[in-house]
Amino acid sequence: MRTLALALGVLVVGTPQALHGQSPGPPGPRADAPPRVSETALALPDGSELRYAISLPDGYDGAPRDPRALVLALHPGGRSEYYGSWFLQAVVEPALRSWGAVMIAPDVPDRSWATSRSERAVLALVEHVLGQHAIDRERVLITGFSMGGRGVWHLVARHSDVLTGAVVMAGSPSESDVAAISATPLYLIHSPNDDVVSFGPVEEAYLALAGRGHPVELRVLPGAGHHAMGAYVPALRSAGAWILERWLERTP
Repeated sequence: MRTLALALGVLVVGTPQALHGQSPGPPGPRADAPPRVSETALALPDGSELRYAISLPDGYDGAPRDPRALVLALHPGGRSEYYGSWFLQAVVEPALRSWGAVMIAPDVPDRSWATSRSERAVLALVEHVLGQHAIDRERVLITGFSMGGRGVWHLVARHSDVLTGAVVMAGSPSESDVAAISATPLYLIHSPNDDVVSFGPVEEAYLALAGRGHPVELRVLPGAGHHAMGAYVPALRSAGAWILERWLERTP
């Protein structure tokens, strides 16, 4: 296992206390403090290994009294070792650091995230982390970019019982995925200037979901090309605030 130091700047939105369902109390760990990021692997039932990075927030000791949200990040196309770790540290963690969440980012185990093999591996990883760490099972967010975004559509359409919030960045759905999505709040981020993944199908999916009363939001990023992932960080931060609001709305 490799442990990495992470020091990326971030604009904080909200408070860790609100995310954890706590009232503000005495000063604790700083919301902008860098997390502890490790790179490791999970042995899968088929004998293969799934490489992944895990990010633990500053001050988190895994105590059951302090369950955290879980963020699952699916990287875009690419096969380099621990590419998920790079995506997590460059895009997802800076945007959502203020959550104080546990974050995981696997490397794709198959040709894409939208296959049965990838689906089984990702679910095995989620269950492993849920068993090893104090996680609020009502607050499990999945997000991904491009190929990872396509994987988000695929997994949310099939596992809304596990994945309770979703943010898709520059990822296009299938018609069957849109039809199958049920209760999971869904935030879509896409550019009409994307020259790889067309904006049209994403807009159509948004209109279809909104038309049937699904909790969905579309954030349009004019001028951003497909590979301008840095442009998505502020939008992902806003998406995180929107997801948090949806979670708080359903809290008794």
